[in-house]
Amino acid sequence: MAPWFWYAVVAAVLYGAHQIFTRLAAERISDGLGGFVVEASAALSILLYLAFLWLSGRWNQKFSMPGFNYSVVTGICVGAGTIAFFLLFQKGGPLSSVPAILAGGAAIMAIAGILFFREPASWQRLLGVTLAIVGLFLLRR
Repeated sequence: MAPWFWYAVVAAVLYGAHQIFTRLAAERISDGLGGFVVEASAALSILLYLAFLWLSGRWNQKFSMPGFNYSVVTGICVGAGTIAFFLLFQKGGPLSSVPAILAGGAAIMAIAGILFFREPASWQRLLGVTLAIVGLFLLRR
């Protein structure tokens, strides 16, 4: 088993729970305030993780300006995506649409991996991209 497998499982569970709780929150808080609370809570949890690393003597964090800049753009994408999900749910979008939406994002990542990061373009990967895009189109109703 790959050494990263269990991290993938934890990430999948947490991101699945993230969408369930976003769906529950969207009925009870506005998109902007809800998005802010989500992102502030995320920042706090990461700050606690950094404090744990520092206090436990496991601090091995590196820094570079390109890494910082890409992290800022990532944060903008996450914040805007969180607001988009709040709006999706507030406009009546079903929670069951989220897997197809995330698969569309996965298709974008796979295409970027192939085009920009020289990852292999196997028939399985290309079929997955195609099916993810088809899944997005099936959500139109």
